[in-house]
Amino acid sequence: MSDNAQASDDSFSPNCVRCPRLAKFLVRSRERFPDYYGRPVPAFGDSNSALLIVGLAPGMHGANATGRPFTGDHAGVLLYSTLYKFGFSNQSSSTSLADGLKLIDCRITNAVRCVPPQNKPKSDEVSNCLEYLRFDLKQVKSGGVVVALGRVAHEAVLKACDLPSRSFKFGHGNLSSIKFNDLNLLSSYHCSRYNTQTRRLTVEMFEEVFENARNIVDRMPQ
Repeated sequence: MSDNAQASDDSFSPNCVRCPRLAKFLVRSRERFPDYYGRPVPAFGDSNSALLIVGLAPGMHGANATGRPFTGDHAGVLLYSTLYKFGFSNQSSSTSLADGLKLIDCRITNAVRCVPPQNKPKSDEVSNCLEYLRFDLKQVKSGGVVVALGRVAHEAVLKACDLPSRSFKFGHGNLSSIKFNDLNLLSSYHCSRYNTQTRRLTVEMFEEVFENARNIVDRMPQ
C-alpha cells in the first residue's frame, strides 16, 4: 500500500453509520458545510509501517473538512512539523489531500473515525471503532511504535489489544512494551490547540516523544 493510501481495510467504509449520534452529527455537518468531506475519515499512510500514530477523532474544520487525519487543523501544524523533523514525512505541513504530503514508515489514524460533537466521543463510539483500530495495529511492523495522542487514544489502543488499562498508566512520555505484535506504546498529551496554548504541551515535550519513537524505529532490524 502506498504512502498516500486512504483505506484501512476491506471492512472500513466512509459510509459507516455504526454510531447513530455521530451519523446524525455528520448529516448536520454536511448541511452546514457542503464543501467538506463530511464522512468517516480513513487512516493515512503506509500500512506496513514502523510507527502508528493514534489521535482522538477528526476535527470539525480539519480532517472532517479535508478527509485526512490532522490535515488542515491546528493540531496538525505541530504534528506534521514534528514528523518532518524526525524523518517520518516528506514535508512539514499538511493542508489538503492534494498537497503532496507522503508519510515515511508511518501511518496516522484516530480512535474514532467520525467528528464528534464538542470533540468528545462517547465510550460506546470508541468501542464501535475498535475493529478499525485493531486492523491498523496489526499492520505495524513487529517491534514498532504506537504513539497515542491523549488518554482516550491510549486507552483505545489497549482495548483494541485486549489489555487492561490499569496495567499501562497514561502519562506524557510513558513507554510500555505490550504483548501485541511486540509493540511499544508511547503516550503523549494530545497536540490540541488547548494543550499547546496553555503550555500543558510544549514543542520540546512533543519532540521528545518523537525523538524517542525515532530511536526505537532506528534500532529495529532492517
